[in-house]
Amino acid sequence: MALVSDRRMRALNRMFRGKDYATDVLSFPAGSRERGAPLRAPRVAAEFHRGSGKHGAADATLLGDIVVATGVAARQAKQHGHALGTEFRVLALHGLLHLLGYDHDVDAGRMARSEARLRKKGGLPTGLIARARRSSDSRGRP
Repeated sequence: MALVSDRRMRALNRMFRGKDYATDVLSFPAGSRERGAPLRAPRVAAEFHRGSGKHGAADATLLGDIVVATGVAARQAKQHGHALGTEFRVLALHGLLHLLGYDHDVDAGRMARSEARLRKKGGLPTGLIARARRSSDSRGRP
């Protein structure tokens, strides 16, 4: 997992998703891009792996990279009343589920159910999908 500034996250989000704001977490699956598949970043967190001896054959098991904006994470932790480390774990779980192929925008609640189950098992507070639902409900949106 790479921790980056909000400025860097905004640039990544603009580059890979066409959205001009700093989001909390992005996932970049390893492997080549197939037709219709989501964009994949070219080893976004590679600089964090350098010198760690984790290149070569070990990369065959790499799912991809998870990138977290530290400023966004800190604000969310404060907003939800828990420690920054807890927020990093919530974001890492969400990012991992994306690396495993889940997509909450199109999977009819499958990712939300998995996130809720794993979050409870890991003793984590409300996950990102539940937060987003709660937020849109409070604004009167479906």
